[in-house]
Amino acid sequence: METVLYRYNPWWTGVVSEPAGIGRPSVEELLYGQLGNDQVIFITGLRRIGKTTLMKMTIHRLIRDSVTDGRHILYVSLDDYQLQKQSIMDIVEEFRKINKLKFAEPVYLFLDEVTYKDDYELQLKNLVDAQKVKIIASASSASLLKSKKAYLTGRHFDIEVNPLTFSEYLAFKGINILPQDAGLTENYFEDFLKTGGIPAHVLTGNSDYLRELVDDIIYKDIAVNQQVKDVRVLKEFFLLLMERAGKQFSINKIAHVLQLSPDTARRYIDLFADTYLIHLMSRHGKTNERILSPKKIYAADTGIRCLFTGYRDKGSLFENYIYLRIRPLGPGYIYENKTEIDFYLPDKTLIEVKYHNEPLSPAQEKLFNSYPAKQRLIIRSEEEMLDLG
Repeated sequence: METVLYRYNPWWTGVVSEPAGIGRPSVEELLYGQLGNDQVIFITGLRRIGKTTLMKMTIHRLIRDSVTDGRHILYVSLDDYQLQKQSIMDIVEEFRKINKLKFAEPVYLFLDEVTYKDDYELQLKNLVDAQKVKIIASASSASLLKSKKAYLTGRHFDIEVNPLTFSEYLAFKGINILPQDAGLTENYFEDFLKTGGIPAHVLTGNSDYLRELVDDIIYKDIAVNQQVKDVRVLKEFFLLLMERAGKQFSINKIAHVLQLSPDTARRYIDLFADTYLIHLMSRHGKTNERILSPKKIYAADTGIRCLFTGYRDKGSLFENYIYLRIRPLGPGYIYENKTEIDFYLPDKTLIEVKYHNEPLSPAQEKLFNSYPAKQRLIIRSEEEMLDLG
């Protein structure tokens, strides 16, 4: 185990090099700002979305800014088969032994893919209770995480890493749009909608990378971890979900198409949501309306959606992107008299997404202007996102 840990932690021998990858300042600052509290930080999000890069950039900054000595930092990927027989406690004990660190000495523990370890939540609690540790742990499965945090109730802070925004996409591509070239913005934005915001895919443009990413999630995180035997049905199910992205969907209809029971279909949808491949949005309204009404489904990334459905219906792709931008605000959709308005936020902001000059229908316009709201926005471009503050 000692050799494996040295391989993960070159800074123990004084080797401190700039980590590979491009930074995302907003999420980096959010994480760095939480390092001073006593909570366990959970970094969540889609596989290959940049959680490991975020951890390694944080480690580099801790050492660069002399916040701590490199020997007081442990990074390890807990899905490493060479460590499958060791518990988290075993690994931390070996880390302290290698670096001659007493239990009273403070350390930073960066535990990548923490849910690969059984009873990880109890081990984290024991570490927090018995040692002076700051734990930063990542996970790519919300179901494994949310069902296990009872041991750490009130003692954790969650950070979800999302796909790149358009401005981050431009930064990753090294594109700087000068004022005199503003007319190129639309072309770049449509390239972005097609490519999506998965960092490595943005840099390489290799569509096989996205396909392998989805396959990995379906095979490893769903089929193996959740003991789903029929992978073929899972892949067909996901394709149907991508084709219905941006729309209300019926579990019974999808179950009928794939010849599944409604309960099985509902379970599969939850598994796709828990691995961050899709997001579900409820109807805004009273409790029974939220529970009983169909949910709307959105792809986790427009690039993944385009991979499975082709680059078409720019308006729907744009709506998907806007949803991803406002998802942290807790949106719901409005549906009255067979007429739908895209989003309604808890602060009573009403939003309809219409790419470019696409008009509202007469029924939409009537509902949009009459529905109780403090602010009404029609978003036709990325720049108009600024109206949300």
